[in-house]
Amino acid sequence: MSTYLKQGWGLTVKHLPIAAFLFLYRLLWGFFLYRLVDSVVRPLVQRYPGADGAATGADAIFWAESQFRLLKTDLAHPYLWLLGGLLLARLLLGPLLSAGLAYSVRHAAESGAEGGTRFLEGIRVCWKPFILLAAAELTLALAPAVWLAREGFQRFQHYSSLPQLAADALPWAGAWLLWIGLLHVLILSLQFGAASGLGAGASFRQALRRLLPLAGVSLVLLLLSGLLQAGVSAGAMAWAGLAAIVIQQGYHFVRTLIDVWILSAQYSCWSDKPDAGGRQVS
Repeated sequence: MSTYLKQGWGLTVKHLPIAAFLFLYRLLWGFFLYRLVDSVVRPLVQRYPGADGAATGADAIFWAESQFRLLKTDLAHPYLWLLGGLLLARLLLGPLLSAGLAYSVRHAAESGAEGGTRFLEGIRVCWKPFILLAAAELTLALAPAVWLAREGFQRFQHYSSLPQLAADALPWAGAWLLWIGLLHVLILSLQFGAASGLGAGASFRQALRRLLPLAGVSLVLLLLSGLLQAGVSAGAMAWAGLAAIVIQQGYHFVRTLIDVWILSAQYSCWSDKPDAGGRQVS
């Protein structure tokens, strides 16, 4: 396990410029979404009758007018189309960036200290299988939600309290989360195979062979990331003011660096193959 983490960190250091690019991408995306939501929500809040703190009977008129304009006019249509376009763009950009990073990590792991990164080349070469696999993962991950929603609605009528319903639904929710996690690891293995130029059959066999070790590495790094997140949040609460802003903004780059480390360590684990004597070799 520690070998994969060390190899992954070595690959991460080689991809510091890409980590910086991904950090700027996330920063600009978050800023754009913030400005978009602010431009839509702020005028609505300013029109709310109780915005100045005084409660009046105009509240009911405001909600009635809002309901009428949302249901009987096309006021919300541009925003819904914009939201759908942004969601589609995010769904497409995610696999493209993953394709470039995975291909570059594979090249760096095979070439050693020679050569640079191949981020843009990876996007150009591997974009199609990565998008198809991401679409398959999303479809398979959401497929149980239809059955769970139907069962939950039917069972809801037989429960007298929400805590009782939540207690009975907890095992099903846990099973769904476990399915999503295993599916993500399997799809990730297939994406590594696509970035390595393996065929579909060889990729799937390698994915099944390395599924459990890869899941273990992923779980360890996710726990480490969660602990770091908790520490940063506690530090931001302890040092309010400018220090909290610096800590929060600095952590976004650290989180991006950890994400690159996670993928690099996962590739190191996935690409590890047993030699003739049963030992693991990279």
